[in-house]
Amino acid sequence: MNRVSLTLFTCFLIILLKVKTDTEVDVTILESATAIGAVCLDGSPPSYAMDQGSGSGSSSWVIFIEGGGWCSVIADCVTRAGTFQGSSLYRNKFRFTGILDVNSEVNPDFYNWNRVALLYCDGSSFFGDVEYVDPQNKLYFRGSRIFKAIIQELVAKGMNFADNIIFSGGSAGGLATILNCDTLRFLAPDAKKIKCVSDSGFFLQAPNLPGATQRETYFGHIVQLHCLFPENIVEDIQTPLFLIESSFDAFQVESQYTPYVGGGRTEWYDCVNVSLSLCNSTQLEKLQEFHTTFIQTLQNLVYSHSRGMFVHNCYRHGQILANDGWKFSDTLENKTIADAMRDWYFDDADAFVYIDTTNSPRNCTL
Repeated sequence: MNRVSLTLFTCFLIILLKVKTDTEVDVTILESATAIGAVCLDGSPPSYAMDQGSGSGSSSWVIFIEGGGWCSVIADCVTRAGTFQGSSLYRNKFRFTGILDVNSEVNPDFYNWNRVALLYCDGSSFFGDVEYVDPQNKLYFRGSRIFKAIIQELVAKGMNFADNIIFSGGSAGGLATILNCDTLRFLAPDAKKIKCVSDSGFFLQAPNLPGATQRETYFGHIVQLHCLFPENIVEDIQTPLFLIESSFDAFQVESQYTPYVGGGRTEWYDCVNVSLSLCNSTQLEKLQEFHTTFIQTLQNLVYSHSRGMFVHNCYRHGQILANDGWKFSDTLENKTIADAMRDWYFDDADAFVYIDTTNSPRNCTL
């Protein structure tokens, strides 16, 4: 390698390292939250990560709620409390990618906004508020208090007077976004514009599909049943909401549907865990049944011009925190997920509903 090539290669490595460093954001432990009992499963104070905005984005905010499933029984919660998903003791950095990315090529519309990740440590989508603590397991179920404590901290940092707030989340965090969407509007009453974006947070109740009883029991252990399933509450949300979903959502298919269909996890393993090309005709029919129910459930929601949707058919769960699922996603009507969400947020289109009704799942880079 000659000197010029070596110099260029060295510069390239420096750039890569700089980008990596820039997107590793320090975690802030909110010690003051313990005064109101806003604590993680293990009793440690909650945490968040924030990268301050600049220039034209200094008075605008992107809030993202981290996902990570739930614990529905005490034994699972005890295990979770010993990890970063149930405690603030196990990490000091959080990687900002996708809608949180500082790179203007990846995130051209929001890269210079104040960007904040609420780190998930309560196991119930920021929705629990139980005063009693069992002295035997010493678990705290205080997700609602955590949410309010962190938002009040951000309000004190200037978010209450924001020009723009995008309140978003993925998976369990996407559900938390739906559940807390109007609450954020209440906690930041002077912000000029607030809209909510839920990524892969529309978990189906789907009473007509196999596994309905098990889904209701599972989620019923987390919070009161009918207050959780989005299909029962989305119509009542007053704040504008954008849903980003796969009609073949990989998590829901693998954990809440196929275990209760024709042979369960063993017979379905190769189809849903290895490659869709290994699905037999009966399995494809069952996946199409899930897809049809998902699409119909969304289409049955009472229309609201303030509600947008981007529903694709990629076999995937989670989009907007991954660069390949954000700016570089597959397109519907020539729009990526980032394009469609941007148009909806800034009211730059006549319609904001994009649904791929193709009834076959795809292995795709999205």
